[in-house]
Amino acid sequence: MLLNQYLLLAAALFVIGVFGVLTRRNGVLVLMSVELILNAVNINLVAFGTFHGDIAGQVFALFVIAVAAAEVGVGLAIVLLIYRNRRSIDVAEANLMKG
Repeated sequence: MLLNQYLLLAAALFVIGVFGVLTRRNGVLVLMSVELILNAVNINLVAFGTFHGDIAGQVFALFVIAVAAAEVGVGLAIVLLIYRNRRSIDVAEANLMKG
């Protein structure tokens, strides 16, 4: 496959992820949309690394996967705390938790 096909796939995933972050009110769906954005970045890193013939893209993709795993852990903890306090995982109600 050509490089531009991978870039088009990554761009489509990125646009879907940004659309999901901007339009969804559910905390879990927002986290899933952020994961789509990070996967689009991983596809770009691996595609450019393969295109240039070095392994740096795969190494950076592994770091992005590690950061994404930490983000999911912290994000789900925040969503659970919002659910415990408000009985809803609506992101718009998160500003009500200010002290």
